[in-house]
Amino acid sequence: MSELGRLWRTVRHLKHQQIIGRALFHVRRPRPDLRPALPLRQRCGTWVAPARREQSLISSLRLRLLNNELDLRECGWDEPRIDRLWRYNAHYFDDLNARNARNRTQQQVELVESWLRCNPPGTGTGWEPYPVSLRIVNWIKWFLSGMRHEQTWVQSLAVQARWLSERVETHLLGNHLFANAKALLYAGLFFEGEEAGQWRERGSSLLSRELDEQVLEDGGHFERSPMYHALALEDVLDLLNVLAVYGAHDGAEPSLIAALRARAGRMLYWLRCMSHPDGTLGAFNDSAGGVAPSIEELERYAAEFGIHAPAPAVEPCVHLQASGYVRLACGPALALLDVAPLGPDYLPAHAHADTLSFELSLGRRRVIVNGGTSCYGTDRQRQAERGTAAHSTVEVAQTDSSEVWSGFRVGRRARPHGLQIDGTRVCCSHDGYRFLAGRPEHRRCWQLDSGGLRVTDRLVGGVGLPAIARYILAPQLGLQIQGDGSWEVLDESRDVVARVQVLQGRGSAVSAQHAPRFGERVQVACLQVDLIDGNAATHWQWQEHAHGS
Repeated sequence: MSELGRLWRTVRHLKHQQIIGRALFHVRRPRPDLRPALPLRQRCGTWVAPARREQSLISSLRLRLLNNELDLRECGWDEPRIDRLWRYNAHYFDDLNARNARNRTQQQVELVESWLRCNPPGTGTGWEPYPVSLRIVNWIKWFLSGMRHEQTWVQSLAVQARWLSERVETHLLGNHLFANAKALLYAGLFFEGEEAGQWRERGSSLLSRELDEQVLEDGGHFERSPMYHALALEDVLDLLNVLAVYGAHDGAEPSLIAALRARAGRMLYWLRCMSHPDGTLGAFNDSAGGVAPSIEELERYAAEFGIHAPAPAVEPCVHLQASGYVRLACGPALALLDVAPLGPDYLPAHAHADTLSFELSLGRRRVIVNGGTSCYGTDRQRQAERGTAAHSTVEVAQTDSSEVWSGFRVGRRARPHGLQIDGTRVCCSHDGYRFLAGRPEHRRCWQLDSGGLRVTDRLVGGVGLPAIARYILAPQLGLQIQGDGSWEVLDESRDVVARVQVLQGRGSAVSAQHAPRFGERVQVACLQVDLIDGNAATHWQWQEHAHGS
């Protein structure tokens, strides 16, 4: 019964098209259309170098992806014992447009030829709609960057586009559907003819609709993941790039270009707000370094189209109201606060139980972090990383604030409410523990000034329930007790980075895990504060000029 209840709490939020579409997607499986490729469209504009990722093709058929290096001659393209996410990434072909890609042209040719030999149309991981979508775009970007067009490659590209047009992921929606639509528009512009026109029109129509749905008024992506937001911004810039190369071909595309441009600046501003001074993204929901292009690359790419965004550093408090995050800055300190809903109710696939968590930087030094994301899938590690205990927030009764399960599912979910902002003082509550005895609610307040941050937690209701506030420290930082609830945060050289006083509650130093990237986990220190009578408070202090600004 408990599993049935969890399932109901999950599926009741889905749209009808997701439920019906999932069944139809698995029943209707088209045959690959192997007709000859269409002619190529003539360009009328100049291709701009896209945002560059780091090199992933290490040598001939040897890839380093997600912090794991494998040789395709040994493991193959679709070995089921290899992590599914790694296989997905291998089929994307990101290296074709990565840094110094032209130095690896022969190796990239070998990679493409190997893929063609080993992945017959319509079979295996490489023909699932999402990797097909990213591969179509990466191959076309490679061609537009000056790579010659081998007929077998162009033929395969046409077959992939036809396959994708029959496998659009309207049952998943979100970033998957956006990627499908982007690929259809790319293929529809790259090729000429009636069939290409149908791909182009469908892609353009879907993109226009999804832009309104997926990009919020403050510029944030609706799934509330800084990593997926950065990927979405790259998508928007890639679309502007290819539309400039081929020009508008019908009445819909000029309006699409205007919509893309209007959102790109807001999206860039949001990304700046949700990035730390060292250039890393806030780790809220599914976020990991090295997946999306760096913010410097995205800013460079955006500038090619005359798109700029103001720096948020001059504002002490930025409330990204539509997406639900708050950025506080004072002196050397920057705090990113999660007072956001998990994401769209019908699509919380990348949500974590991290409500009212936060991260803190002092200058370019990360101090307080969330646990991050090292893997996808449905195993215990994935479940732990999505859980409340892996985040710098409060866990009640050893229970997650939102009911995350099965890798990408959420049943019961926390709802933030009662947000109050007064200068650099922010308070907010959530009801994620309302199902427990006494229907407790967690309320947290942050007060930031140039020399310190005070964090107070209160559990309203739920008398007698155990509750723990965790402050996960960044790698290379340690804790040393000073007595009377006082602690020092030390760096590798044993220099004092900050001091913290536990004003209410019972503090202790424990170990935690932090995942800065996929495939990478490190042990870190964590200050754990047990709430006493439903209350805890800490005061983090530093010298105002010690960390720069």
